Amino acid sequence: MRRLFRARYAAPAALVGCVGLVGLLAFSPNAAPAGVAVTTTLPALTTTATTATPAGQPTQSVSGALNYAAPSNQTGLFYAQLPQAFIAPGEALFAANCASCHGPAALGTNLGPNLQGLGAGTVDFWVSTGRMPLANSSVQATRKPPRFNRLQTLEIAAWVQSLTPGQGTQVPIVNTNDADLEAGNTLFTLNCAACHTITGAGDALAGGAYAPTLHLATLPQIVEAIRSGPGNMPRFSEGNITNTEARDIAAYVSGVIQHPVNRGGFGLGGIGPVGEGFVGLLIGVGALMLVCFWIGDRT
Repeated sequence: MRRLFRARYAAPAALVGCVGLVGLLAFSPNAAPAGVAVTTTLPALTTTATTATPAGQPTQSVSGALNYAAPSNQTGLFYAQLPQAFIAPGEALFAANCASCHGPAALGTNLGPNLQGLGAGTVDFWVSTGRMPLANSSVQATRKPPRFNRLQTLEIAAWVQSLTPGQGTQVPIVNTNDADLEAGNTLFTLNCAACHTITGAGDALAGGAYAPTLHLATLPQIVEAIRSGPGNMPRFSEGNITNTEARDIAAYVSGVIQHPVNRGGFGLGGIGPVGEGFVGLLIGVGALMLVCFWIGDRT
């Protein structure tokens, strides 16, 4: 009797269970890698720290104040004016870690693009997300634990910004207290969901590229990506998306997308129709398979 039960029910049930487990693991969004620091704010207004310099040289003490400037006729966004004290240690860090690909004056080489004119915000995005430094320039940069701490990242950004003052994307500070999540949802659906999917899980693009997940992005990184257009992403100027609209998108991504409320009880990996279709296929086809197995066994 026990052997008959195993043949009729246990083996098919185990097969369906294994398929379900593999599918859930495959379709679930990636967790935050160990060591990834998710930072949503800049250092305090007055920053004093000791930064690392190239091997063999003494460490330097850097202190300075971060001033904020608000865009005119917009709300929710401020831009950091990085202090002059950040420039010297930033140059040393750049020379030791970035110059081999981007050149000593950040004008670019055959291994890396010209950084002049891109602004501190662009540099902050690439370095703070761990996409730079990049070991292999022939592949798409992926998010990984950053090599530099927050202060060192801002120092590198400050030095690159000093080469072309006032140009490019600046480092934003995002205030979401008065954000309009409904507007953020609409703007995200119109401008971002086609590539990143409606749940921000990311998706494959043409030519072997892909749109990364937004589940780990911080508020400054979201705005920096909107303004600088990293990788295959288009660059949205203030004429396309205003600063207030960028604030609303950032608030929607960091709130609703990264912390969804699953009123149905199961988030199914947070990847929308794909997860729902998989569960439907698993339960529907799995149940039919068990019925067919049972009928065939009785026959």
